[in-house]
Amino acid sequence: MCGIVGYVGKKSAQDVLINGLRRLEYRGYDSAGIATLDDDNEAHLARSVGKIAELSKVLAKDPQTGHLGIGHTRWATHGGVTEANAHPHHVGRIYLVHNGIIENYKELKEKLSNYEFASDTDTEVLAALIDSNYNDGTSLKDAVAKALKRVRGTYGIAVFSPNEPGTVIVARLGSPLIIGLGKGETLIASDASALLGYTREAIYLNDGELAVCTKDGAEVFSLSLRHLDSKPETIEGDVEQIQKGGYKHFLLKEIMEQASALHNTLSGRIDTETGKMHLGGPNLTAKELQKIHHIVIVGCGTAYYAGLLASYYMEQLVPDLTTEVVIASEYRYRSFHLPKDSVALIVSQSGETADTLACLREIKKRGTKVLGIVNVVGSTIARECDGGTYVHAGPEISVASTKAFTAQVVAMLMFGGMLAEYHGGDPKLIAEYTQELSILPREIEKVLNDHHDAIKKIAKKYAKYDDALYLGRDTAYPIALEGALKLKEISYIHAEGYASGELKHGPIALIDDHFFEVFTILDNWLFDKSCGGLHEVRARGGKTIILTNSERDIEADDIVRIKSPVKLLAPILLNTLQQLLAYYIAVERGNDVDQPRNLAKSVTVE
Repeated sequence: MCGIVGYVGKKSAQDVLINGLRRLEYRGYDSAGIATLDDDNEAHLARSVGKIAELSKVLAKDPQTGHLGIGHTRWATHGGVTEANAHPHHVGRIYLVHNGIIENYKELKEKLSNYEFASDTDTEVLAALIDSNYNDGTSLKDAVAKALKRVRGTYGIAVFSPNEPGTVIVARLGSPLIIGLGKGETLIASDASALLGYTREAIYLNDGELAVCTKDGAEVFSLSLRHLDSKPETIEGDVEQIQKGGYKHFLLKEIMEQASALHNTLSGRIDTETGKMHLGGPNLTAKELQKIHHIVIVGCGTAYYAGLLASYYMEQLVPDLTTEVVIASEYRYRSFHLPKDSVALIVSQSGETADTLACLREIKKRGTKVLGIVNVVGSTIARECDGGTYVHAGPEISVASTKAFTAQVVAMLMFGGMLAEYHGGDPKLIAEYTQELSILPREIEKVLNDHHDAIKKIAKKYAKYDDALYLGRDTAYPIALEGALKLKEISYIHAEGYASGELKHGPIALIDDHFFEVFTILDNWLFDKSCGGLHEVRARGGKTIILTNSERDIEADDIVRIKSPVKLLAPILLNTLQQLLAYYIAVERGNDVDQPRNLAKSVTVE
């Protein structure tokens, strides 16, 4: 949520900032703005409510010149969606953009009574605090560092002042910031996607660090202004990956490219000849793997559901393993206990999820090893874990996660397969999973292509409904939860996911002809029980959609059957159809499927 860009160099700052902000639109926002410094050291500020297109209209009337500037897309926290509350904020000699939350802003505001505030934001208070420290003989770097020592909360900030032309100060605590290093130019962003096409070299700021950025590069300091060594890293990805590539929406593109994304996840990690799986990233010895008997999987939203599905597979593979899947925003406040034989899997697409990151730090403090299951290279979670696995799904621009979910499940499954070898797991079962993984990308592509039109037709039929229930048993249960989440995220239909066995324990009271139900029914030992729930729903007038890999007789309003040699991993195949269903229902309802209302891609504040 929220996005920061900054630039100092030779190019038009306005052009670079607007281009960067457009690349960050997927993160979710409600207003935007930029501030630039022209060649006469005069600052110019432009802000607007709404999309970047609205800001571009403002700038078209009064273009900004100059080669230094900062920009921001805001997702409202303190104060409503107004131009006055939009960033950048200007107080005295300070221009500031900020991601995060200043928790003690009211207390600070009371002590800054000599300032008149034009907004309701905590950010404007921080700008005033910096300005109050920016006295004669004090550098902007010193003023920022002094102010941040009084702040309680989280922040990623970029600051400039006309008093020090050619310099932008950045700092972070709990909110990501990346410094891109180019030839005669330095760029700043909260997400590496804004830097693609400009540079491949970047410094990833750590918490409690501050940097002085000029066109010649960046110097990194602690908040006590001790100089720190900073080693540039290589940014992965390219500009093509963050473009639609002929698709109408990023969401459809990301659904359809799951086969290629999964191929990247699997590459070099499975061996069908030996029937084994291997991950190098966890950095665990054979002895350490043998000692693991308890795994806690930590995630939020889709990452949590990915962990839930993976836990079923891991328990099947590893005979003496106990798994615990927890919601990060709850777990971080619980008085939890972790046995000595535990390891934690920290699951996050962005690698910046605030609640998940807080859990990582708390678990690590207790002496338990933490392994990251992360998509974004260089992200905070990836950097703070003891080891882990990049899923290599490629940039995910749409707010609703699709290909990352699939890749996360598979990455955790491979960790389970590797663990099984050291815990007396059935070699035949491990080999069976390995074989299915090897053909899963091909089968995903086939399922999506073969059933695309059928799903589109069903979506049109149910797009006017306002309520839905998703049901599944065993490994289809996490898929029911994830399917309901996707539908509610982008279509705004009220949707709930349930274990089919829970139907008579409450949700059956909701069933009538105003609901539609999506059953994921697997062709396994629970087939008859799954159909029992289906009959109960149909008897009460519910409209039923069946997604199944079974050829057995099923009565329903609409049925989509897939044929695939993939059996154990069939829920993953069927989930791709749920993604398509949610997409086409949302399109039919006229929604903005890539940037759903009220949602942000990366939840970097609690």
